[in-house]
Amino acid sequence: MMQASSRPSAATSVSLPAASVVELPATLDVAVRTGPQPQRVLAEAISNAMGQLKHIRTDWDVVLIYLPTAWHAAFEGGMSDDFDLHDFIKAKTAAQAIPTQLLNDDPFNYKCRASVGWRLGVALYVKAGGVPWKMEAVQPDTAFIGLSYALRRDKSVLRYVTCCSQIFDAEGTGLEFLAYETEASKISVFGRNPFLSQEQMRSVMARSLSLYLERHAGRVPRRVVIHKTTEFKRQEIDGVFDALARIDEVELIQVQDTRWRGVRLLAPRRRGDASEADRWPLSRGTLLTIGEQEALLWTQGNSTAVTGGAPWYPVGKSIPRPLLLRRYAGRGDAQMLGREFLALSKMNWNNDSLNDTLPATLAFAHKLAEVVKRMPTLDPRPYPLRLFM
Repeated sequence: MMQASSRPSAATSVSLPAASVVELPATLDVAVRTGPQPQRVLAEAISNAMGQLKHIRTDWDVVLIYLPTAWHAAFEGGMSDDFDLHDFIKAKTAAQAIPTQLLNDDPFNYKCRASVGWRLGVALYVKAGGVPWKMEAVQPDTAFIGLSYALRRDKSVLRYVTCCSQIFDAEGTGLEFLAYETEASKISVFGRNPFLSQEQMRSVMARSLSLYLERHAGRVPRRVVIHKTTEFKRQEIDGVFDALARIDEVELIQVQDTRWRGVRLLAPRRRGDASEADRWPLSRGTLLTIGEQEALLWTQGNSTAVTGGAPWYPVGKSIPRPLLLRRYAGRGDAQMLGREFLALSKMNWNNDSLNDTLPATLAFAHKLAEVVKRMPTLDPRPYPLRLFM
């Protein structure tokens, strides 16, 4: 186990003080390679090492954990054990407000050293409290909230956890999430999708608004945009407006993957000729309205803005699929919603790609749901997103 120290400033440095390095037991290698439950052995060893580091908490900012690829048998639990080492570590350390960076042998063998350096550098900077970049083309005083759900077992009771990931403003501040927990028996389930009651949604949104006011000196946001992948039931809509009655504009947007495809047709070279399909995909940012409250948005596609006009599609040879945006409340311009989605798709500080398919509100909420269900305890407090990256 290694440790990194980084305090964001105009010139940020990284150091590895020897006094803050904790080595795992020498016998661990054999136990992990040959033991019947290597994942449990490794998890216990890491938990003990984290306990040692807690005694010198003021000496470091971020913990680096090196896990050799040779220990891959301990990274997951297999068919009979729902265990994921990455999520276990994040759940364990997040509960203690400890940011961590996991490393294996892959970065050392990856051919593009610039990519490795960028990812690791940004990750350490963010986890130490830095803000690497901000959003543009976003209305001021706008709060973005993403909703996702997880099913976790609290002793003998199954509980649904509503995960709210929040990006408060264009400055990149407010990257936090709240977890609202309720018994599974009190959640309405249609198919495999859970839905909140009016009272539950009101409670979730009220807590989110309270956190915003706390972080912004009591200033009420002028506009709140809420994303989720399932539809908004009538009781959920009523619960949102109960809690956000003071907000001037509220946008409720369902975001879905689709099977739609789009092909750009080039103008005929000569009169009478048929149009030809472009060899490149539709441009990233293409927005197609298909109904009064529905539109298709391509968050992946030809990105000429990056190259100064030359075609560029970093994903590969596949034809990109758009997202379906369905609005259940709000009156904002569709073009503005599209610009916000594109900005949010570039707010994932955990990779070096041009953008993600989903906005960060939902991408973070989904990931948080996976980690939260493994947390031993779930305190009713906000958690910085950097603890789960």
